[in-house]
Amino acid sequence: MLQRTADELTTQEFDWGTLRWLCNAELLPGTTQTVGVCQMFARQSNPTHYHPNCDEILYVQQGHGKHRLGDDWISVSPGSVIRIPRGMVHQLVNESDETMVTIICFDSADRQTVFLP
Repeated sequence: MLQRTADELTTQEFDWGTLRWLCNAELLPGTTQTVGVCQMFARQSNPTHYHPNCDEILYVQQGHGKHRLGDDWISVSPGSVIRIPRGMVHQLVNESDETMVTIICFDSADRQTVFLP
């Protein structure tokens, strides 16, 4: 399968927002990437976590806030692009009163996530 339609895509729902997967090993067998759209609700953050098996690229399409990379925090806004190396602890915080929209890409078709307390 080389293509999926919108009604075949999966969306995960969380208290803080949603992850809609556009491409991964389950959706498009044989791919080597995971691509998704993250919607983070106003004034929310995702849990602190890391990916042991892949790098991540995050592109901010809408909203503004800050992103933790290890011990550092950087401001993000529309057009910001961040590379998160494999194994780096990170967390995104939406500091705006609107839903933040980001595009997330991973260099593995089977993205793994480890959440920290």
